[in-house]
Amino acid sequence: MDTHCSLPILVSACLVGVRSRYDGRAATDRKLLARLKGAAVVPVCPEQLGGLPTPRLPAEIVGGDGRDVLAGRARVVRCDGTDVTRQFIRGARETARLAKRLGVNTAYLKAGSPSCGVGCIKAGKRRVKGDGVCAALLRREGVRVVTGDG
Repeated sequence: MDTHCSLPILVSACLVGVRSRYDGRAATDRKLLARLKGAAVVPVCPEQLGGLPTPRLPAEIVGGDGRDVLAGRARVVRCDGTDVTRQFIRGARETARLAKRLGVNTAYLKAGSPSCGVGCIKAGKRRVKGDGVCAALLRREGVRVVTGDG
């Protein structure tokens, strides 16, 4: 990748080795790191930016996808039934604000995540079509969102 004078690139923090996943682990993607070597990588975890701790109970979108959450038609609920929609929206907004401030036009995000999933998110033990909350907001703001891992 030619990174000379390139714009910053947002990357899900867990993909660059930060232990930010709900289970307190990282999901380091060495191929992605090699591809982005020398780039101005900005690691972000929307769920942490929204005020959620690490580790935390897993959550999923109920009633739609990230676009539906942003429109108030769906919720994000932890496995114990606690509604964490507000925190997911707050984290997505903080991430979008950061992207705008830094002039980011591309984000590599964690597959399947209720925050970061691109095109496909986990709903319990199955996968459903749609974006996570942060991916949906970044896309709406004109940022190109890409699945950073498989």
